[in-house]
Amino acid sequence: MGSNKKSRPYLERDVSWMYFNRRILQEAEKPDVPLLERLSFLGIYSNNLDEFYRVRVASLNRIAEWGEKSGAREALLAKKTVKQIARLYGRYMRDYGKTVKEMYSELASSGICLIDDREADEEQREFLRSYYHSSLEGLILPVSFSSVKHLDHESDESIYMAVRAVRTTLSGKPSYDYSYFELPVQECGRFIRLPDRDGRHYIMYLDDVVRCSLGYVFEGMGYTSMEAYAFKFTRDAEMEMDDDRRNGILQKVSKGLKSRKKGEPLRVLYDEAMPEDLQRRVISKLDLDKNDTVVKSGRYHNHKDLMKFPDCGRADLKFRPMPPVRRSVLDGEGSILGKIRMQDGFLHVPYHSFSSFIRVLHEAAMSREVASIKITLYRLAKDSKVVRSLIGAARNGKKVTVVIELLARFDEASNMVWAQKLQEAGVKVIFGVEGLKVHSKVVHIGMKRGADIACISTGNFHEGNARSYTDCIIMTASRRITREVDQLFDFIEKPYLPIHFKELLVSPNEMKKKFISLLNAEIRNSRAGLPAYVKMKLNHLTDPVMVKKICEAADAGVKFGIVVRGNCSLVTEDLPKGCTIRMNGIIDRYLEHSRIFVFAAGGQNKVFIGSADWMPRNLDNRIEVVTPVYDPTIRQEMIRIVDYGLRDVRQGRLVDGSGRNLPWTCDNPLPVGSQEALYEHYLRLEEEESGRALAGSVAAAGGEDAENDSVMSGAGAAAESVGQDTEAPEDAGKVTGTPEQ
Repeated sequence: MGSNKKSRPYLERDVSWMYFNRRILQEAEKPDVPLLERLSFLGIYSNNLDEFYRVRVASLNRIAEWGEKSGAREALLAKKTVKQIARLYGRYMRDYGKTVKEMYSELASSGICLIDDREADEEQREFLRSYYHSSLEGLILPVSFSSVKHLDHESDESIYMAVRAVRTTLSGKPSYDYSYFELPVQECGRFIRLPDRDGRHYIMYLDDVVRCSLGYVFEGMGYTSMEAYAFKFTRDAEMEMDDDRRNGILQKVSKGLKSRKKGEPLRVLYDEAMPEDLQRRVISKLDLDKNDTVVKSGRYHNHKDLMKFPDCGRADLKFRPMPPVRRSVLDGEGSILGKIRMQDGFLHVPYHSFSSFIRVLHEAAMSREVASIKITLYRLAKDSKVVRSLIGAARNGKKVTVVIELLARFDEASNMVWAQKLQEAGVKVIFGVEGLKVHSKVVHIGMKRGADIACISTGNFHEGNARSYTDCIIMTASRRITREVDQLFDFIEKPYLPIHFKELLVSPNEMKKKFISLLNAEIRNSRAGLPAYVKMKLNHLTDPVMVKKICEAADAGVKFGIVVRGNCSLVTEDLPKGCTIRMNGIIDRYLEHSRIFVFAAGGQNKVFIGSADWMPRNLDNRIEVVTPVYDPTIRQEMIRIVDYGLRDVRQGRLVDGSGRNLPWTCDNPLPVGSQEALYEHYLRLEEEESGRALAGSVAAAGGEDAENDSVMSGAGAAAESVGQDTEAPEDAGKVTGTPEQ
C-alpha cells in the first residue's frame, strides 16, 4: 500500500461481514471455551448467516439484476461481491461441518449423547411412540408437491422435511409419492430429551423423532416405506412499502410485512443424501435464478437452534455466572432522580443491572415532580417494563411522548402492537420522520421545578438486550444536554424546523461534519507536536468518507486504536511507515454493542458516546444522537472500556481487511478477557462506593450536628455540580477546531 490516500483499498462491507462471522465460528473452535457455549456460538453463526442472506445478499442480488445502464457499475460490483461471498461461504461451511462433528463427539465424551433415529434402541423407540401421540400428533400435515405451484406461503424461518413414500403396485413395481411438511419446532423445540440412562443424557433432534414417527404420520395410506430429508430456504426480507398517500404508516408497514412473507427465495440448503428425484421437486417449487445459492448440506439445518441446546444441568460446561452489579450510588435509599440531579450517573449493561434504568422510568411515572416523559424506542422486549412504566405515567397524568420506529427490521410487527397499546393508554405516539429511521436512544424527563433529566444510551431500551449486549447509558441533569435532548423531539416531530445542536452530535444534520472536524483537530495537533490519537469502539466502520479521513489522519501521524465488532471496510495491511491504525475484533460471551469515541484533543481527552456507527446509513440516513461526556469520573470509565478492549488478547482478533483473523497482540495485555476484566472492575468499584456510602451513613448517625453537616455538604455538592455545568469554559462542550445496530 502506498502513501497516496487515493490508492488505499476499500473492503466491501458484505465481504468484511463474512470475516466477522468467521470470528464467531473461531470461538466455537476454541477448546478453552466451555462446550455448551461453543454450541451456542455455532447457533449464532448459523442465525447470522440466515439474516445476512435475507437482507444483504438479497439486496446485492437485486442490484446485480438491475438492467439500467446507469447502474451498470453497481451491478458489476454486486455480482463480484456475491461471488466472493459464495466462495467464502463454501470454505467456512466446510469448517463449520467439521466443527459440528467434533463437538458432538465431545458432547458424548462429556456424557451428553446426541443420537439419531437409526441409533435408538427399542426402549427409546417406545418412549418416542408415546411422545408422538402425546405431543406431535396433529401437528404434522404433509402436503403433496404436485398440489402446489410454488412454496409461496411457507415461512423461511422454518425447517421442512421432504418425503418420498413408496407403495407397491399390483404389478409389483414401486410407485412414488412426494410430499413435504414443516417441522413443529415452535411447539416442541428442536431437541427432545430422552430418558437418562446409566448417568448419561440422551437427546434427539426433532427431525429424527419425526423420522421415527413417519409410520404414524402416514397411517392408512398404504405405503410400504418412507424416507424423509430436511431442507431449508431463505427469502428476500425486503418489504415492499405502499406509497399510497391515503394509507397511514401503520397500514403501509402491515402491507409491507405481508410482502416480505412472499419474498423471492435466494438460498436453499438440502440434505446431500436426498435422492435426485426428490431434489428436483424441492428446487422446482422455489423458482430460483442463476444468482441464487443452492447448497448440498448435512442431515440437519437451522443450527441457530443450537443456541437453545438442553444444558442437562451441566453448569460445568457453561460460562461461570456473572450476575449484574447493582450500583448503590443509584439504587440505594432515596430518589434516583434526585441522585442524578446531584451528579451524573452511568450504567454499563449487562455488567450493571438494567433495573436501575427501569427504576428511573418507574419513579418518573409516579413522581409528582415530573411533568413529562419523552423517549425514543427502536426495539422492545416481549413483556416490556419500559412500556409498562410509560403507560403508568400516562395514567398518572404525565404528558408522555413516544417516538417508536415502525421500520426496525424484523421487529416491525411487534412495534406496531406496542404503538397501538401506547396510543390506547393516552400516550402521544410519533412514528418518526418519513425516509429517516429514528435510531437514537434517548429519554427526556421534564420536571415541574428545577433541572430536567436526560438519559442517552448506545443501545436499545430493551430488557432482553441488556442481558447480552454491552451498552452504556448516561443519566444527566446538565442543562446544556437536557435542553438539546428536548429539542431533538421537536426536530423529530417537525424536521423542517431549523434547529442547531451545539452540544449533541445529531445525524443526519451535522454529525459527520463534526466527527471530521474532530479528526482535523487531531491532524493539526499531530503536526504541532501535541498528543494526537483516536481511540474508539463501535460496531461497524464502512462510511467511505470516514474511512478516507482516518487514513489521512494516520498519514499525518495520528494514532488509531479501534475496537470494531462487525463490518469494517478499512484495510490496514501494509500500512506506510509511520502509520498506526490497529483494530481489534472481540467476540465473547456478550455482544459488543457500545459506541464510544475518544479524541486526544491535545491532552484534554474529549469523550463521546451514542447510537451511531460510522456507516452511511447512520451518518446520512438516520436520526442518531452522540453526546459528549463531561463528568470526569464517567469520562474515565468510558476510556477504560475502550482501553480494555484494545488490551484484550484473549478474545481479540486482528481486523486488517485480510480475513485472516489472526490473534490480537499488544504491549500491555490484560491477564483475562476484557469482559471479565470489566466485570471484576465493577465489582471492586461497587465495594468501594457502597463502603463510602456506609461510612457516610455512620457519620450522619453521629449526632444532630453531623446530620446538619451532611445535609449542607450534599446541598453544596449539588450547587458545585450546577456551577461546573454553567461556568465551564465556553468551548468545553463545542466540537470546534476540529455510525449501528
